[in-house]
Amino acid sequence: MVGAVIIGIALGVVSFLPLILGMRLARNASPTSNFGHAGSLLLGVLLSVVILGAGVIACIALFRAVAVPFTVGVAAGLIVSAAAFAISKNARK
Repeated sequence: MVGAVIIGIALGVVSFLPLILGMRLARNASPTSNFGHAGSLLLGVLLSVVILGAGVIACIALFRAVAVPFTVGVAAGLIVSAAAFAISKNARK
């Protein structure tokens, strides 16, 4: 069960990476860009949700006994990585 939580936390951190990529793409988008600011951010959110969903569905399909701890680990990893990112961005300012 501890292994499922640790793997879930790792997946939560990995699923936060597309959000960072989307923010960087949005920051670098020009006003005349076809992709635009919102498109970059929405692509990051979509990729993040796909990674989270695929991981949770795979865990439920393959290891149903540890699905709840895995999902809690995924949520905790995503929340902690988002909080760490926000704190580090605010500390640099």
